Amino acid sequence: MFNPPVSLLDDPVDLRRLQQFVCVAEAGGFSRAAQVLHLSQQALSSSIAKLENQLGVALFDRVGRQVRLTAAGEELLSGAQALLAAGQVLARRVRDVAAAQRRAYVVAHTPAITSEEVHALLAPVRHAMPEQSVTARQIYPSELEPAVLDGRVDLALRRGTAVPNALAAAVIAYHPVRIAVAAGHRLADRTSVAVTELRGERIVVWAPPGASFYTDFILSTCRRAGFEPALVVDRVQGTAPVTAVLDYPDAVAFVTAPRGPALGGSVVVVDVEDPPLTPVQALWLPHTRSAVRDLLTTGTNPQTHPAAPVGG
Repeated sequence: MFNPPVSLLDDPVDLRRLQQFVCVAEAGGFSRAAQVLHLSQQALSSSIAKLENQLGVALFDRVGRQVRLTAAGEELLSGAQALLAAGQVLARRVRDVAAAQRRAYVVAHTPAITSEEVHALLAPVRHAMPEQSVTARQIYPSELEPAVLDGRVDLALRRGTAVPNALAAAVIAYHPVRIAVAAGHRLADRTSVAVTELRGERIVVWAPPGASFYTDFILSTCRRAGFEPALVVDRVQGTAPVTAVLDYPDAVAFVTAPRGPALGGSVVVVDVEDPPLTPVQALWLPHTRSAVRDLLTTGTNPQTHPAAPVGG
């Protein structure tokens, strides 16, 4: 005789009602949400009331036609989006299995992580799962979380350590930073430089302080070396980090590219002495399983640096 686990006896949340709750929360009211869901407002209100009764809490404060999430509602919303997205991922995987299809695993990465670095990070997957197709796609940092939540991306890679509320995360590698300079720069002939030698140099970044982990990482690296850097934000976004100094030939840029000439010799990448290590963080949907992700987040990769970061 089948004995259901305790979790199945605990009256689990109805995903349809959960989806309706999210719609009301995002729309800011029942009237607009009812239009989006193609339901009558009465039917939607009744469904949300049943969800509140099931959970034994009030999810909204209702003041006239305005609704506002309660503390309990805020907590439910923080987990609901990831749970609904995980349900969609599971449904897609089930259909793929039934159709004997193996879809490409989509890995997104921000411009701060180059396509070459992504390829190196994929080494455990390429070696252990040679038949698995993987698609790498560059997107901007602001697009990462929505892309993972709506299923366009299976795993996202960025420079950072903070964990978004709706996602799971792990730091999977650290990369030593170097500096990129134009071929005519005074430091282009050096084999290595100390961070302290960058005092007085303009440093190219891709976002203002406070808007980017990587910018803040660079800022803290310079401050630990005893100086306040002169930052300039690159006008061109989305290209390889080494390109940053092409429009600022008197400046330097912190990059993770290999040392030596780059871009046909117009740029030179120089080692940094005792280099800071910048993290690579992977983001994915909680409540999901993936053999590819397991290899990416726990597999041994000879191209990455296992040590703890110096700072940032």
